[in-house]
Amino acid sequence: MAAVKDKKLTKATFPVEGMTCASCANSIQSMLQARKGVAEANVNFAGKTLQVTFDEKEVKPGQLRETVQEIGFDILIEETTQEELEERQARSLALLKRKTIVAGVLALPVFILGMFFHDTFAWGNWAMLILTAPVLLWAGQRFFVGAWAQAKYFRANMDTLVALSTGIAFAFSLFNTVYPKFFLSRGLVPHVYYEAVAVIIAFILLGKYLEEGAKDRSSSAIKKLMGLQPKTVRIVRNGTEMNLKIEEVQVGDRVVLLPGERVPVDGKVAAGTTYVDESMLSGEPLPVQKQPGDALYAGTINQKGSVQIIAEKTGGETMLAHIIKLVQEAQGSKAPVQKMVDKIAGIFVPIVLLVAVLTFAVWLLVGGEAYLTEALLSTISVLVIACPCALGLATPTAIMVGVGRGAENGILIKDAESLEQAHKVTAVILDKTGTITLGKPSVTDVVWAQDTQEQDRLETLFFSMEAQSEHPIAQAIYTYYKDQGKQALQPDSFNSLTGLGIEAEYIKKRYLAGNEKLLRQQGVQLPEQMLQAARQLQEDAKTVIFFADDKEAIAVFAVSDPIKPAAAEGINAMHDAGLEIYMLTGDNKQTAAAVARQVGVEHFQAGLLPTDKADFVKELQTQGKVVGMVGDGINDAQALATADVSIAMGQGTDVAMDVAGITLMRSDLTQVAKAVKLSRATVKTIHQNLFWAFIYNVICIPVAAGVLFPFTGFLLNPMIAGAAMALSSVSVVTNSLRLRSNKL
Repeated sequence: MAAVKDKKLTKATFPVEGMTCASCANSIQSMLQARKGVAEANVNFAGKTLQVTFDEKEVKPGQLRETVQEIGFDILIEETTQEELEERQARSLALLKRKTIVAGVLALPVFILGMFFHDTFAWGNWAMLILTAPVLLWAGQRFFVGAWAQAKYFRANMDTLVALSTGIAFAFSLFNTVYPKFFLSRGLVPHVYYEAVAVIIAFILLGKYLEEGAKDRSSSAIKKLMGLQPKTVRIVRNGTEMNLKIEEVQVGDRVVLLPGERVPVDGKVAAGTTYVDESMLSGEPLPVQKQPGDALYAGTINQKGSVQIIAEKTGGETMLAHIIKLVQEAQGSKAPVQKMVDKIAGIFVPIVLLVAVLTFAVWLLVGGEAYLTEALLSTISVLVIACPCALGLATPTAIMVGVGRGAENGILIKDAESLEQAHKVTAVILDKTGTITLGKPSVTDVVWAQDTQEQDRLETLFFSMEAQSEHPIAQAIYTYYKDQGKQALQPDSFNSLTGLGIEAEYIKKRYLAGNEKLLRQQGVQLPEQMLQAARQLQEDAKTVIFFADDKEAIAVFAVSDPIKPAAAEGINAMHDAGLEIYMLTGDNKQTAAAVARQVGVEHFQAGLLPTDKADFVKELQTQGKVVGMVGDGINDAQALATADVSIAMGQGTDVAMDVAGITLMRSDLTQVAKAVKLSRATVKTIHQNLFWAFIYNVICIPVAAGVLFPFTGFLLNPMIAGAAMALSSVSVVTNSLRLRSNKL
């Protein structure tokens, strides 16, 4: 059980056992929602999970389990590791495999006897009865148990359809085997349909087995993510090195990491230097150098050196655990279209039962007892072929594969609605700082008035002056020279000149650092070539700082927030995807225009407050546009919440990521176009699945009922109906799995 507690309500996810169709999921969902204390319940048939929001003061997990068990299913409320869950699923799949094989082996001779030698041997019917009984009562037991559990609450699902069709056929055949005189005395042949019973159950079990295997592959992304965390950890406590299970590691422990090992916890490097493969987070293939004080994240791979880490986040608190939780919740959530499908599936089985009764009645009315065999066969075919499994699998399997595909590409989708909605986006709004630019001002250009042998000394003096200032631009210059190993000197005097710059004295000589106005006020000479260089830098939206002594300018420095390397490429990809791009910023118009020009954005707004950004989103929405907002900071949270689809950059603030429906683990704008393409591909797959699921039932149910018989003499064999039903579910899941190879 995974649970998150709100002020009053608890939101938990439980694995579900025993579901065989979409109607099963609807039964669990409706029974739980009717229970006092349950605010919301969502069952994912494809993912075999239940997400329920409930008040623990009114209802306990054990009571939720009792409610589910009453209708023939079960949920796992105990803390269950992924390994334990996989073992249970493996045992269940192995049992299903055994039953499928046994049913197939026994059905084959029954099929041969029934189809080719039904009148050859006097003992034929008894032989088929003996072979069919274990198929029905053991291999097919799950259908009858499930049907009875549903019937007690006047409900019906796929189990009901299979149990009725095979049960009626078996009972009719058993009667004719034990007492054939009843029909012989009336001039009718006492037909038996053991082959239909055995083959139908064998086909349905085979279909369920293939379906389970396909559904298992659709959740492979989660398994890959979970496999990124090591099972054991090497730590040092009280000077002693020991191996512990990952669950036993505590915050503050010193973890020893050797080359080739996966990082087990989130923390900081305490000792040593290494290179770490962070591609699972950033998508970047190049290893990143890590030194003491640098952050490390669980699931990444240590490559070169041995280091020690101080654990800061363990278990469910790590970034990897957060990613897994997001992916699980997204795969378990329901897209808006699924809610409509659920309603259809909820009434589908009762409608099928009604159609089956009408089919039987019409056949008897038209042909009387002479058509009893056809009436029975048609009724069985309708019950078998109308399983709503394909309908129930159409949306969740596509969502699961789509969300998993996104996770593998560093695109975390919070819920199915965001994934579905993204395909409708027509306009994308980009915040400038931290989204298009790096959000970290740095020195980009240095122009010296003339070559001088004293350049190194002058750089040290300039660095020392900026080290005294707290201005953000000064911090960028300080970082620039600090990274070069410069050591700051203590000035004889220092003075900050508001709105102009700073001045300092070193060995009785005065130096200035600031804007052009400062130098002119102080009567400092500005060479023409330096002024031209400054103008050119300002046109590129860079902030210019002059460095001078008390007579003339020595150098000009340019500081700017660099544009991300892939920003222009990402914006081009969005244009190619047919999206309109808008850039919003609180920066001045000149800077905004320069950045927009460099990355190819035609529409931009400058000087905006957070509320202005949200208002601009609303303005585009009133124009009929579906708006996607991409941001990374607290100032973007309001606009993100207002947009139709919200996308947060993964290296942004927690607030932005909490609000956003989609989070990009790489701060790379090419991922935005990929997210939209993924949504389009997923929604296309959902529509394909729903189309074929609906068309299958629209065409096959009337054919099974016998509408073609008066014109062509064709009557669908129940065995063929069983095979078609099984293949319909497998085809839907297989179509969803095609998303795994979709190029983003």
